[in-house]
Amino acid sequence: MTLIAHLTLAACVAVSAVSAFATDATPEPAAHAGASPAKAAKPDLAKGEASFGAMCAGCHGADGNSGAPAYPKLAQQHPEYLVKQLQEFKSDKRNSAVMKGFASALSDEDMKNIAFWVTTQKFKTGYAKDKELVTLGERIYRGGIADRQVPACAGCHSPNGAGIPAQYPRLSGQHAEYTVAQLTAFRDGVRKNSPQMAQVAAKMNDREIKAVADYVAGLR
Repeated sequence: MTLIAHLTLAACVAVSAVSAFATDATPEPAAHAGASPAKAAKPDLAKGEASFGAMCAGCHGADGNSGAPAYPKLAQQHPEYLVKQLQEFKSDKRNSAVMKGFASALSDEDMKNIAFWVTTQKFKTGYAKDKELVTLGERIYRGGIADRQVPACAGCHSPNGAGIPAQYPRLSGQHAEYTVAQLTAFRDGVRKNSPQMAQVAAKMNDREIKAVADYVAGLR
């Protein structure tokens, strides 16, 4: 639970988490009374690819599939979620000195171009590593923790971890280390840009967080 996703970018990620998002386009005023508002410009994928290669690929991989567990995988993540995270890094609503520097150099249009390009890249699946914890992780992900009123992760992020476009981020396959870092940051009040996730993580212990993160890494 990027939940996951510096979802789990521990990118410069991850991962996995995970959160409804507004678009950055502002309609231009109508030319005359009764005219329809101008449509938002479509993302420029060519510019997005160029910007991603220049600014993001070093940490998140050339195709958005970060090879380093400290940085989240971004490929096939919902673009609205990525735009929101970049905007919040820029405004300091989400804290990261590294990402603040990159995001501050981007306009809203740049962010949209990057986000919509990287979501076209094929996501490389991950896998769970800890056999002892994965069963606990599955139980929490699918059923929550009833006695502490922790909801099932699947309710927002879907049973297969695909998330819900423009609402909840994709978590499946995210680096477990990134997801652990983000859930812990939510729990400890370090990451503050999702009150909902902060409330959930506050009721989880280290073992439960690690279990969920490992289970999510193997979802597909």
